[in-house]
Amino acid sequence: MAWNSPDAPDASVRRLALAGVSAIGVTFGFARYGYGLLLPELRAEFGLSVSLVGLIGSATYVGYLAALLTVGALVARYGPRPLVLVGGLSAAVGMGLVALAQEPGLLITGLVLAGTSSGWAWAPYSDVVDQMVPAGRREHVMGTIASGTAFAILIAGPLALLARGTGWRYAWVAFALAALASAVYNARVLPRGSGRRRRRRSGGRPTYRRSALPLLLTAVLYGIVGAVYWSFAVEAVTDAAGTGSATAPLFWSLMGAAGTAGALTGHAIARYGLNRVHAVVFSGVAGAAALLGLAPGALPAVALSALLYGPSFMAGSGLLAVWSYRVFPERPTAGFSITVFCLGLGTIAGPALLGAYAEHHGLRAMFLITAGVAALALVWAPSRSTRAHAVPREPQQGREPEQARHTGAGRDRGRPARLRPHAPRPEPPASTPRA
Repeated sequence: MAWNSPDAPDASVRRLALAGVSAIGVTFGFARYGYGLLLPELRAEFGLSVSLVGLIGSATYVGYLAALLTVGALVARYGPRPLVLVGGLSAAVGMGLVALAQEPGLLITGLVLAGTSSGWAWAPYSDVVDQMVPAGRREHVMGTIASGTAFAILIAGPLALLARGTGWRYAWVAFALAALASAVYNARVLPRGSGRRRRRRSGGRPTYRRSALPLLLTAVLYGIVGAVYWSFAVEAVTDAAGTGSATAPLFWSLMGAAGTAGALTGHAIARYGLNRVHAVVFSGVAGAAALLGLAPGALPAVALSALLYGPSFMAGSGLLAVWSYRVFPERPTAGFSITVFCLGLGTIAGPALLGAYAEHHGLRAMFLITAGVAALALVWAPSRSTRAHAVPREPQQGREPEQARHTGAGRDRGRPARLRPHAPRPEPPASTPRA
């Protein structure tokens, strides 16, 4: 793909967004969260206890965290493209192993390998967007890419419904093929060698600042709540509704359909600000978890939980991406890697600790505690200083628009705009208040 083709930037940005949506969709929606969707079948096939389910859920995040530890350094040397491709291939191979597993050892190996995929793919896309998308559109594109999880979940639900019982292996085969197709498409769309153009902004350690603390604490809590919900929600609904019920796959599909609204996260942040979106996100996640704790067998409560959790969780991914970019604008991938690393700490701790609690007190009590953890995140709202890196202000009369400076449209009015990697330019310090 030529980034400076006559139909750029719009067509190129759309292709980039589609590639990102597919990469995030297969690595999160299938490779990470497929475990929770098909958990009743896996428990029946391999005889897994609730506490062991929690430990396996935590183990799937260990590889994810290991990938994140190296992404920040590798992206500076090799660029984001190879890391995204490693993520897609890890998802494909790992889910293929799950489909072939005949004993718990191979099952866990496949799940852990598949779990690394999201660690390889998500953070580098922050750098891809920073390099290839004009400044005024980055937050919208980042929000759209983060919603890929919802689209994948929307597909996974009906697929699980068709593959119920002994047909669960076919669902994992379909997931693996989708991951392979996404890797091929990303190989065609993402440019080569982009890491060398902006090495100073990609790698290394981001400068520490106090405004990062609420972001990192929120990421930990978001990781705990998300991992528990994805790991045990279907199990709670299935226990209450009965093993043969179609409620769980339909619940998953409804959650994915509602979650597609997460594509509007960037627009919501631009219009209402990080603080309001943060409050809505964690209020919704807390309410969704509380409903499963109070009435997992009541269809209206289950449906409302899905409708709340889907868009809230998907918007949370976009919220963290945009929030991180504003806190660490000089090191997008390294800063986001730290953010997602903290999220990973929560995802490891959540299923293991709360799964052990559920073994003795039940899933309903566990979900009520999870709701309390989500509500705790409301204490750490984004600081006002993060507004400094919001979408650029409207251009003053007689000055060239912000986006035109990046695309060349203001200088070359008679020619099509070009989308190309642009050199770093100074940005206002994080403490500068927004006018």
